[in-house]
Amino acid sequence: MIAEVQEWLIEWYRREARDLPWRRTHDPYHILVSEVMLQQTQVERVIPYYERFLARFPTIESLAQASPAEVIRLWGGLGYNRRAVYLWRAARAVMEQYGGSIPKDRRELQRLPGIGRYTAGAVLCFGFGEPVAFWDTNIARVLTRIFLGPNARPTSQELDQLAERVLPVDRAYEWNQALMELGARVCLARRPRCGDCPVHELCRSVGTIGKPRRRSEQFTGSRRYYRGRIIEALRGRWGGMRLDELGWAVREDYTPAHRAWLERLVTDLAREGLVEAAEERGEYVVRLPGGGETGDSCGEWDERAAGGVKVGPHSA
Repeated sequence: MIAEVQEWLIEWYRREARDLPWRRTHDPYHILVSEVMLQQTQVERVIPYYERFLARFPTIESLAQASPAEVIRLWGGLGYNRRAVYLWRAARAVMEQYGGSIPKDRRELQRLPGIGRYTAGAVLCFGFGEPVAFWDTNIARVLTRIFLGPNARPTSQELDQLAERVLPVDRAYEWNQALMELGARVCLARRPRCGDCPVHELCRSVGTIGKPRRRSEQFTGSRRYYRGRIIEALRGRWGGMRLDELGWAVREDYTPAHRAWLERLVTDLAREGLVEAAEERGEYVVRLPGGGETGDSCGEWDERAAGGVKVGPHSA
């Protein structure tokens, strides 16, 4: 059964694969950028950001030399801004610890900021051509449905073992891409399109109904909503904003009574390296990290918030 699934699915991928920009490259850095951007974000939305990001930062060295403020600004609108900071930190780590070459070892890759087992596997497979098995939510769903059945609830370790067992080592790139493609377009979470599936005759879950969508919390007005609003307000302000000025920019009903709430949000964002905050001339000023208007202030930001790396405007 495994050999047949491999053949049918790879053949389908060769016919039906979407032409995506990260499928036209084997540059490990470009693959890393795409995989970080694709976390929790739809492919169609990522494409213009991916192309714009690489036009500005074509190499990992150019990304490492940038200020985190510039990286966050370019990320604007893609959401989950901490990904931008993790990617920047990873670039700095590669330059400082690996001489500018992304490591070709899964354990070393997973030591980089923001890179987990799935992303490390994707970089090794798609960037270095290594026969590596890996899985995310979509791949896990496809593998479980095809090989285990609709009622299976495999553990992470069992999924690791399954992914390894069914991997065609001589065609790992196409296989992993095919699994992702099938999960994105056919083997959907709620309404799987079994009639369009190239392996429906072999699938142990054919004809079953997917899981109902979980009721998500309201986004507008949530903590994540206001975190995003803060980053958006600061993108166009190199010199930063006073705390109350920032409050008025992110919510129409802001009053000084909201100041403690805003300070908590800013403190959390600073801890994650997404903003810096300091008292200047008696005013509490918030800005994107490394985003001061003068040369000195660009380099004077909280090293702890940036993962222990201090970057000035002219760092190499």
